[in-house]
Amino acid sequence: MSRKIALVTGAGRGIGKGIALQLAKAGYDLGIHYSTTAEGAMDTAVQARALGARAELFHADIRSVEQIQEMFSHFFAVYDHIDLMVNNAGITKFAPFLEATPELFDTVMGTDLRGTYFCAQAAARNMVEKGVKGAIINISSNHALGCWPHATVYAAAKAGLDKLGKNMAMELAPHGIRVVTIAPGYTQLPERQWPSTPEGEARFAQLCSRIPGGRFAQPWEIGDAVVFLASESAGYITGTTLYIDGGSLLPVLAENTFIQSEK
Repeated sequence: MSRKIALVTGAGRGIGKGIALQLAKAGYDLGIHYSTTAEGAMDTAVQARALGARAELFHADIRSVEQIQEMFSHFFAVYDHIDLMVNNAGITKFAPFLEATPELFDTVMGTDLRGTYFCAQAAARNMVEKGVKGAIINISSNHALGCWPHATVYAAAKAGLDKLGKNMAMELAPHGIRVVTIAPGYTQLPERQWPSTPEGEARFAQLCSRIPGGRFAQPWEIGDAVVFLASESAGYITGTTLYIDGGSLLPVLAENTFIQSEK
């Protein structure tokens, strides 16, 4: 049985790395995209190869459609088709609404929304051409639905991904291509460790206390969700968003805290 082929953007660290490695464990050969994390992408490739996967690196600044086109040209010179496109690459930048600049807006929208759009388009075109009944999974954030300070640009980009996925799913369904969005919440990233100081530990504990699940997600948990959603077991799932945030968006947490304090 031939191995399926996936391309994961932003796979040099964090959630992207976790997704790529879980796909390798599940029997996928990989395209590992990176923009600025060359060393991390190589580490992802080394770990994926140790799991039995073929793993090739592809560089692009996905804010540029020309670089996206060049990346896919190289990808299809290595792999003759694609079964799974995972649009994970994104930039997290925050600023108060009254202080946000056009440069910040263009950087975040260019990567998180525009980049995802044209990477998905390139992958879908190949799937249609090759008759592949594949899957496209876009990684968003629970910011798409929840509201946090200073996130007007970032949240708008993520909300755009949610709607993009729905419309993509509608148009691609006749080709047998499914589109699903995953919206993680706080995720424990090795490159973003909380300071091991009393202040840092207190801040981390405070954040965890606001999450009904009591902790941050692990990158491999997002990866496991991708593996499932790309599988035949999820063959009837398309055009929807899966929130993986430990219940962070549930509105009952404050109420429960109040009730407990009354006892």
